[in-house]
Amino acid sequence: MGFRADVVRTVEAGRAAARDGQPVTACPHPRESILRVAWVRGYAAARPITAPSPVQSA
Repeated sequence: MGFRADVVRTVEAGRAAARDGQPVTACPHPRESILRVAWVRGYAAARPITAPSPVQSA
């Protein structure tokens, strides 16, 4: 398989990890790997950042 196929597979793995509730630290790729970026992008796409809840003052 080529690099493009590896990236697509890695993005899907990141999405699956997010859907399964795994922490982002579960990424299996080393920090230096471009596949780590693809995995985190997939993870982030499946778990978008939500707005913080309003803080109630006393």
